[in-house]
Parts: sequence; structure tokens; C-alpha cells
Amino acid sequence: MDSTLAKGLAVLDWLVHQPGESRLVDVAHAMGLARSNAHRTLQTLVQCGWAVQNKDNSNYRPSLRLFELGTLVEAATDTKATVRPHLAALAQASGETIHLTVLEGAQVVYLDKFDSPLPVAAYSRIGGRAPAHCVASGKALLAALGLDLPALQKLLGELPAPTPRSMSDFPALQADLQRARARGWAENREEWRLGVCGVGAPVFDARGMPVAAVGMSVPAIRFSRGQARALGLQVVACARVSSQALGCRAELATLLRTPAPSPKSNPSTRRQA
Repeated sequence: MDSTLAKGLAVLDWLVHQPGESRLVDVAHAMGLARSNAHRTLQTLVQCGWAVQNKDNSNYRPSLRLFELGTLVEAATDTKATVRPHLAALAQASGETIHLTVLEGAQVVYLDKFDSPLPVAAYSRIGGRAPAHCVASGKALLAALGLDLPALQKLLGELPAPTPRSMSDFPALQADLQRARARGWAENREEWRLGVCGVGAPVFDARGMPVAAVGMSVPAIRFSRGQARALGLQVVACARVSSQALGCRAELATLLRTPAPSPKSNPSTRRQA
């Protein structure tokens, strides 16, 4: 265990539980630290944005950053609970692996999932991460943000290429995101794992902000162009009802574009292994 990190977290936890500001000497006494050690720890918390020092009396208190992060965690939990029934319905209808992801920096984090019962299925793990530009749910969220090229480059930093099919060129990625935004869903064609494809669509909250994405992972053997469109329509429909459940108003529904099914596609048809 990192003792320095543990000490900083312990001091922060103690500050949070105090009714007001705390003096340096109080922190040192409560934590059993020398004043110089307590001062270094508190100043590190201040410099990192986790604590605030009163310029008038030099006392310390926790910053609002904890509140901000707590709000994000609570929102993610609420989103998962609200969307879960719709994910379950999509899993039942499609027979494929379904998951819910959120965007965190240049990666997506898997919040929830339903495994496919089919003999050949794609795998993902709750709590796992993947590069946003390599998976369909991540690309769906990036597309929903509508970033220009410089903003996209700033957000992602670089484009690792886990497979030969991964996109490692920003202009090509932006073009792919524009196509995804226009049709309503994003695709991943073996860009994260060879043999695994997927489709994804963004979920919007009451403000019309993309807060999560519904994703479907599909073995490449079940991902022809026709199959991808049919599954994409199913994912968009799930994302739409999920958004409505989160309070997305009717006038914001255009953010979830639902293309008309082609005559040869049947979105309700379950894919067989």
C-alpha cells in the first residue's frame, strides 16, 4: 500500500467529517502527525484541488470537488437502475451481449451488462474499460458530443490501435463519428478485439446531454452489413426509450435519430449462432 496516498486520503476523510474549518495543529493532533508532515499533506491536497485554505486564518476545509465527483457517481448509479430494464429487453430480443457504458476521458467504463446465451458470444466485464474510439458505445458517445477535430484530439490525446482494424487517424475517426451521428448508431468492426464487432447508441438525460450509451457486442460471424443495420436499429430503439425514462423530452428526441428499417431488415429477428 502507498503510505503517502493513504495518509492523504485519511486526512481528507477527517476534514470532510469536521463541522467547519480546521487548524493545522488540529489536523496534526487528530492524525498523529508532526506539524511539518501534516502541513505537507494539507498543501498537497490544496494544490490538487481536494482542499481549500482560508487566506485570512490559514485554516483548511475540503473543496467541492468531492461533492462534484459524488454527484457523478450518484448519477451513474441512477442511470444504471433506470436503464437496466430496457437493456434486459434488448438482450432478450437480440440474443446478443448488451452493455451500458459511460465516457470517462478517452475511455468508456462498463456499468452494466447482459451476457448472450448463444454458444458463440462476445465478452465484456462490468467495471472494465476500453478506448472510446475502438468500441461502438464509445464512438456513439463521441459522436453525440459533436466535437470538432481539435476538440476531439484534445479529448482523446492519441489513438492506440489494439488491432489492425483500429482507427489511428483523427480525420478518419471524425468522419466515422459524423456518419454515426447521422444514422443514429456507431459501429465497431473488430477495432477493439479481433472477431468481435458491435453497435452502440447514446442515451440522453433531461437536459439533452449524452450521459451513457447502449452497446451490443456481436461475434464477427454474425455481423454482415444487413445484420449490423438490423441490430443498430434495435440499439437505437433501446437508447430512445432509455432516454425517455431519464426525462429526455419529446423535442430532444431528434438527437436520437431512428432511420426507417429497410425492407430486407427485420430488427426483431433473433440472431442465431
